[in-house]
Amino acid sequence: GSVVLRDRKHLAEDGMIVVVLPYSSYDHLMVSEPEIVTRGFIYVKEAEELMEELKRVTYESVEACAAQHITDWSTIKSRVKNNLSGYLYKTTKRNPMILPVITEI
Repeated sequence: GSVVLRDRKHLAEDGMIVVVLPYSSYDHLMVSEPEIVTRGFIYVKEAEELMEELKRVTYESVEACAAQHITDWSTIKSRVKNNLSGYLYKTTKRNPMILPVITEI
């Protein structure tokens, strides 16, 4: 349908980013730095500085949620997605699809 075609066009033009957030099931805090995987957006080996900035923005988003005692997974993912989207548009003028994934460890 038209929704599928729109999503495929969006992916073809701007790519996608998957942000994996490793959370502790015990205290609901991140146990290590986020892992960022890109497809069709940038070539990672040529954009190390941008990848580090994406990790920084992600970490700051998660820390802000922790400071506000937000533990709802969907709210955390939404904040990470919105902050990364804003940062990426300002720096690259592109709007990739961003998929935050929380893994409980």
